[in-house]
Amino acid sequence: MPRPKKSAKAAAVAYLSRRDHAEKELQQKLVARGYDEQEAQEAVAFCQDYNWIDDARYAERTLSNGIAKGWGLLRIRQELAYKGIHEAIVQQLLEEDEFDWFGHAKAVALRKFGATEIDTPKEKARRFRFLQSRGFELEEIRYALNIDDEY
Repeated sequence: MPRPKKSAKAAAVAYLSRRDHAEKELQQKLVARGYDEQEAQEAVAFCQDYNWIDDARYAERTLSNGIAKGWGLLRIRQELAYKGIHEAIVQQLLEEDEFDWFGHAKAVALRKFGATEIDTPKEKARRFRFLQSRGFELEEIRYALNIDDEY
């Protein structure tokens, strides 16, 4: 791979000017573009010094964006882990969070399926799978779909 023309710091700033990144995500992106590990680490540290990159802030934004997209907590946690956010940051964010995940699951189900009743086991399974794919936990799904029996 040919040597990139601009410095790793300039590339990192350019990436951050487009959207917020997690530290690990930005470092991986720089390495993938041809910068060596040391240059990428220095560029990420440079951005941290100016508070242009912050994993805690990134986690907060991902949480609020995930909620807006209709994701459940499991899906949001998966996204944060994929982006390289440390589990301690995620844990602290969720301890401070007082969001009603049960109500959110119900709202997502209502937005997708309307107020129609579940009339067949096939329909029940379809709705269950949809909410599971969105990252909701079993109890939240059962609450959202008003299911009392075991699945």
